[in-house]
Amino acid sequence: MKPGSHSLTAYHVAMMRAAHQVLDTPKVFDDPIALRIVGSRGASEIRSGKRRFKTRLHGYLRAIVVARSRIVEDELTAAVRRGVRQYVVLGAGLDTFAYRNPYAASGLRVFEVDYPATQAWKRQLLAAEKICVPDTVSFAPIDFESQSLADALRKAGFSTDEPCFISWLGVSMYLSRETLLATMKIIASSAPTGSAIVFDYVIPPSTQNILRRLAFRALAHRLARIGEPWVSFFDPGSLTMDLKAIGFSIAEDIGPEEINSRFFRDRADNLMVGSFGHLMKAQL
Repeated sequence: MKPGSHSLTAYHVAMMRAAHQVLDTPKVFDDPIALRIVGSRGASEIRSGKRRFKTRLHGYLRAIVVARSRIVEDELTAAVRRGVRQYVVLGAGLDTFAYRNPYAASGLRVFEVDYPATQAWKRQLLAAEKICVPDTVSFAPIDFESQSLADALRKAGFSTDEPCFISWLGVSMYLSRETLLATMKIIASSAPTGSAIVFDYVIPPSTQNILRRLAFRALAHRLARIGEPWVSFFDPGSLTMDLKAIGFSIAEDIGPEEINSRFFRDRADNLMVGSFGHLMKAQL
């Protein structure tokens, strides 16, 4: 991402969530605000039936985007039932949970953490689309590579004395391995027992066959051209061991086979996730 600019990827991801609401049946992830936050132009583009929304690559990407959001919000529901009342969205982008929070009356506070320019852009979109910003959401601007997550959250009113649930989607692949693990160490050392995090990551391209590596190379080239190249890849087994060594009592990988079995089995539209995207669920 270029310094001082908002994330272009955040908009593309929001468009995938919005497209899912229109193009895919049955829906894996229900987001009634998705079509609003991309604006009338974005919504019209989706409804126009342009070819790019029908390609196999777009289907794979759209599937992992909605599946990871569904997994996160299912895990959040379980956390709320355990008594968690703080939800931290790292790299929030155009995530809409805070504006349709079904647990607001139960006291769930949402902390959106993101790059300052992306956060300012999001707030402009929310205002333009007249999407109400509730009192239960707080914004915490941060540059993950150079600023302290703990400081950003503290300034936003986060309590380190209470457990939290954290989602971190669409970010790990843009960070160095050192930055990701350093952030996880901060979470493990400062969050109370009962806290949990779900994040996604990409496995090394070298583990895939030649056709999948070629498809990955095409996608990586597109991301690099807009200034948002993927820089880190993780082996599930090694990442699991790293997280347990840091202090997480549970570290559970969720791979493509499980995701497809859980959400995309026997679909007439053949929507499914590809082979690169994984999620990790870790709990203290």
